[in-house]
Amino acid sequence: MPKPEATSFAHAVLRATDVSTEALRDRTIAVLGYGNQGRAHALNLRDSGLKVVVGGRPGSEKVRLASHEGFDAMTLPEAASCADLAIIAIPDQAQPAAWAKWIEDALPRGAVAGFVHGFAIRFGFIKPREDLGVVLVAPKGPGATVRARYEEGLGIPALVAVEQENAARTARDLALAWGAGIGCARSGLIETTFAAEAESDLFGEQAVLCGGLLLLVHEAYKILLEAGYPPEVAYIECCHEVKQVADLLYARGPDGMRRAISDTAEYGAFVAERAMADPALRARLQGLLRDIQDGTFARHFMDDYAKGHPGFNAWRREASGHPIEAASANVRALMPWLKDA
Repeated sequence: MPKPEATSFAHAVLRATDVSTEALRDRTIAVLGYGNQGRAHALNLRDSGLKVVVGGRPGSEKVRLASHEGFDAMTLPEAASCADLAIIAIPDQAQPAAWAKWIEDALPRGAVAGFVHGFAIRFGFIKPREDLGVVLVAPKGPGATVRARYEEGLGIPALVAVEQENAARTARDLALAWGAGIGCARSGLIETTFAAEAESDLFGEQAVLCGGLLLLVHEAYKILLEAGYPPEVAYIECCHEVKQVADLLYARGPDGMRRAISDTAEYGAFVAERAMADPALRARLQGLLRDIQDGTFARHFMDDYAKGHPGFNAWRREASGHPIEAASANVRALMPWLKDA
């Protein structure tokens, strides 16, 4: 499948004044999947005055929820068959089978298939028909945030990409209208490629947001325990307080975060960065990125899924049994309001 030329980042950010939902007026959007992202996209697009139907597995709870919330809810092939734009909001690991069994053959010729994550296309698990447009709109946040910001009259940034134009060459226009319809253009639509979105997303999750962060939390907690500190104290310092600093980092950026903390904490941060950042760490991070770029990670993930996720489930059981979980329960019990977070 030919890849479009990379867009210059300096000219790639589109805002609400640059795009509109007009290209999707009088067209049908089928949201296939009604989970984390699918529900938010469907609700936001409908509230933007667009025609939306929802597709899912017959009798599923999510299809019933979509129907209860006023959507014309139907099976995946039924929804796909009436779509001008079909938004694939199904989990990565389930997309290839659903695409082959229910979606691709049902899509009208020249329709546009939209993805909320580039995984299946970038790593070749889905290879759409040549007549279809293939686009990406990937909000940089969970579905609940996409919905909440829309209801506030705001939006969150989204990455937008065109992997393949349809014969009518409407794919990019529909993608931008989709981004506008879910409210992300209010913040900014950043034009990129499927490869850049998928690779950077996986790397960020593994190196920092989920993998790297939890590794630091676990190792720091363990070191404090070995030094004789109480579990609850170790948990508060190494895990609970992450949110306070992460919120500052999120809202103000790195320099703004440093300006908001004490001089002692800031000085200590510089000391720690210099102590821990070394060629070995950089090499391990580069190794993660290589495995993502060459498809090794994607193949291992999908192979494990095909076998019933034995490796994944073993890791989950091991993580759930980590000693930090008992300290976590004890500390969170002191703050009952966290149950509502």
